[in-house]
Amino acid sequence: MIKQVYHPQNGMPAAGVKYQAYPQVGLSDRTWPSKQIEKPPIWCSVDLRDGNQALINPMGHDRKARMFQLLLDMGFKEIEIGFPSASQTDFDFARWCIEEGGVPDDVSLQVLVQCRPELITRTFESLEGANKPIVHFYNSTSELQRRVVFGKDVQGIKQIAVDAAKMIRDMAEKAGGGYRFEYSPESFTGTELDVALEISNAVIEVMQPTADNKLILNLPATVEMSTPNIYADQIEWMCRNIENRENVIVSLHPHNDRGTGIAATEMGLLAGADRVEGTLFGNGERTGNVDIVTLALNMFTQGVDPKLDCSDIERIKAVYEYSNELKIPERHPYVGELVYTAFSGSHQDAINKGMKAIKTANKPLWEVPYLPIDPQDVGRTYEAIIRINSQSGKGGIAYIMAEDYGINLPRKLQVEFREEIQRITDEEGVELPPKRIYERFMERYVEQPGARLKFLDHHSHTDPNRPGYRIVAAEIIDNGEKKRIEGKGSGPVAGFVDALSKYLGIDLSVNDYSEHSLQHGSDASAICYMEIDAAGKTVHGVGINANIVAASLEAIVSAANLIGR
Repeated sequence: MIKQVYHPQNGMPAAGVKYQAYPQVGLSDRTWPSKQIEKPPIWCSVDLRDGNQALINPMGHDRKARMFQLLLDMGFKEIEIGFPSASQTDFDFARWCIEEGGVPDDVSLQVLVQCRPELITRTFESLEGANKPIVHFYNSTSELQRRVVFGKDVQGIKQIAVDAAKMIRDMAEKAGGGYRFEYSPESFTGTELDVALEISNAVIEVMQPTADNKLILNLPATVEMSTPNIYADQIEWMCRNIENRENVIVSLHPHNDRGTGIAATEMGLLAGADRVEGTLFGNGERTGNVDIVTLALNMFTQGVDPKLDCSDIERIKAVYEYSNELKIPERHPYVGELVYTAFSGSHQDAINKGMKAIKTANKPLWEVPYLPIDPQDVGRTYEAIIRINSQSGKGGIAYIMAEDYGINLPRKLQVEFREEIQRITDEEGVELPPKRIYERFMERYVEQPGARLKFLDHHSHTDPNRPGYRIVAAEIIDNGEKKRIEGKGSGPVAGFVDALSKYLGIDLSVNDYSEHSLQHGSDASAICYMEIDAAGKTVHGVGINANIVAASLEAIVSAANLIGR
């Protein structure tokens, strides 16, 4: 019986006793760190095989067909459609893809098979009539599985691979050719590099790949066991040492057990790999396969065309969730509900300024703080970029008011209104949707139900006793009663301020004023913002009217109603 040693403080087993560090490759002259990804790899989706086998409820025909069509529409040229020798369901789906799936001539269907004669025979039956299908054969080569599962030495494991390779080569020739081939030393990351190389070279020798029919050598992180840099070292070492390299396509098939599958794949491509197998959004055994959508969009944000169409991310998400019966988390890169959303006030302010700058900049380059990709490039909208809760700031509120309602709040009014929204979010402890923010703005500054004053109309004429001045007569409602007030000034605004000051017995003056149109066209409404000083207190008012002067006077009354609040 193994005696376990536990950490004295947290109760976990002593790591150095139960677990060991993954060995280094010792590649002192590695070249991959100084490289960058300049072109996309060959993509192969394994959603319908590797992804499907990991589902609680594996896909039926309809769910598979929906996923298959999506993969074709996205532009995948290689699609692993199943394990036809393992079940009648997979066999039947392979036949459907070939006979009814509408597979373009430039797309290769791929099927998986173990290195067992009876399964290989059944696999070729499933592929009859397919156009350049890929027969993907594998056997596990890891030290642990050799010892624990198979009870064989390296030569015994190599012989399994070689025998299968010979049988597949011969069956393909008898069938008239037209087949492509892929070999995986499964559990590559658990296999000593020299052993993986020996077995892979033995398979290469049998298959005799050519420039016209290259062999795919898939080097899977069947279980992610190390940091991504070590996986990259393994890939570069294999790329340097495999025989007939020019006629071998080196493929990656990373899983995500350590949560670094994306990084491992990107580093593996830097290390010389040509191809990537993965799934949409990373579905797969345990923590999943590598996420091809994230990989593709990572490349896109670096100026590299991934050759996959991710422009309708909502459709991709919908099909993924339907076919897999899984939900994508809100924070999943590029597709999650909240990934283009900022709640933080400082982030919102920066995004707001960035979005304004991008509209006025005369260049195509995307430069918006906190948004590495334009949401519209993947079919998302700007609606949810900024959402308001207790952590939000004036910039976020200003963005929503401008983008959703065409209301461009002056900076000081942003600060004042933000305090009002902050009060509501603190009291309710929830996010406020844009409609609620807009309604509160209108209630506070424009409609003002229950307020003392309301503007009705005005008339003005030149002051005969003072050239350049106007006499303004206005009608207002004060606590339900119509009143007439009169004042003088250099224009209608100044005259109305004078009239209202005398009526209320408060010294009012205009500190700042701005206005803009709310809609386009001849019947456009104007919105006016007034910053008013009322006996040392600053208040803001807003007016909306088809007449710009009336909107200005409404804004003054709006501010006057807020003096006592």
